[in-house]
Amino acid sequence: MFQRIFIALTMCILSVGAFAQDAYLTAESEDTDKIYQGTEPYEVKMYTQKFKTDKPKNIIFLIGDGMGAAQVFSGITANQGKLFLENCRHIGFSKTQSADNYITDSAAGGTALSCGVKTYNGAIGVDADTVKVKSILEAAEENGLATGLVSTSAITHATPASFIAHQPNRGMYEEIAADFLETDIDVFIGGGISHFIARKDGRNLMTELKDKGYTVESDINKISEVKSGKLAGLTAQVHNPRMSERGNMLPVATTTALDILDNNKKGFFLMVEGSQIDWGGHASSTVYVVEDMLDFDQTIGKALEFAAKDGETLVLVTADHETGGMALTGGDMSTGMVKADFPTTDHTAVMVPVFAYGPGAEEFIGIMENTDIHNKMKKLLLGK
Repeated sequence: MFQRIFIALTMCILSVGAFAQDAYLTAESEDTDKIYQGTEPYEVKMYTQKFKTDKPKNIIFLIGDGMGAAQVFSGITANQGKLFLENCRHIGFSKTQSADNYITDSAAGGTALSCGVKTYNGAIGVDADTVKVKSILEAAEENGLATGLVSTSAITHATPASFIAHQPNRGMYEEIAADFLETDIDVFIGGGISHFIARKDGRNLMTELKDKGYTVESDINKISEVKSGKLAGLTAQVHNPRMSERGNMLPVATTTALDILDNNKKGFFLMVEGSQIDWGGHASSTVYVVEDMLDFDQTIGKALEFAAKDGETLVLVTADHETGGMALTGGDMSTGMVKADFPTTDHTAVMVPVFAYGPGAEEFIGIMENTDIHNKMKKLLLGK
């Protein structure tokens, strides 16, 4: 009982400070956002299905926050019939329910994927009793592998945080940022500068990162030039902006992370989040969803390009949950037009797709729990 009261009080205290962080939750779409009119499609390449090994040396784990089957097909339609995602021939579905709710949030959903436990909504890297649980990123690090995180949100936001931090509430952004200093993660790229420097405790974590040997940059162009060593790329004060402003930040950041992590001959684990598919669902905006779905797919393309050339890399793509209950009510494959309705501005309980490419991909077919994804990744990458 005390523990539940503590969690509830913590959430109330943090809710005021978290409001600016999570303004996207109350965003409203304009009429112009209801229909995506279509643009010039990008070229989609199909890659080899032959690999060097049966088990992966590396895993690239891509999470499309809020991405359900409708979001995927909106991308297929918008790009006039084809996505990089279609290289993944092994496909399954993940059940996303959390320990305390039929509809999960990104914190519990992320923790299930990162740590392999069902927990309460709002939990970051802890179980339902608030006990710290080791993530696959931390386990990979302990086994001498390189590790990385990339996100279009603040790097301290729920999904990336669940792979590296351990806090009872997702709104504890400054505490989550401090948890980065407790690890030896090789590269992380995302927003959240303010959580590292504008802190109540007066610490300047960017200076501390430099003291630990990290190259610390905020300009994506300078970030993209880093090829080795440790990198902290903090690209926005809080969250990165929409596609019209941030451009190809996510594909570039992912390629940069892969260049750095590939220096480790033992292998690596990299998590990449396309955060704002979710935000488009919260805003009931077809345009927002499609733009970020296409950005996420082009990022998947970068991961697949690396994996096809490398031959020892497993690429996994899934979501923590679906957002908006997106229903496709019209479209045109020849022009890329997409029309959709959203019955809710919140998450839904439906299963989300799981796509796999590379050695070990055959493990990710059928219907599974979100925690199964963690367990399968850990067994394939670390043998346990």
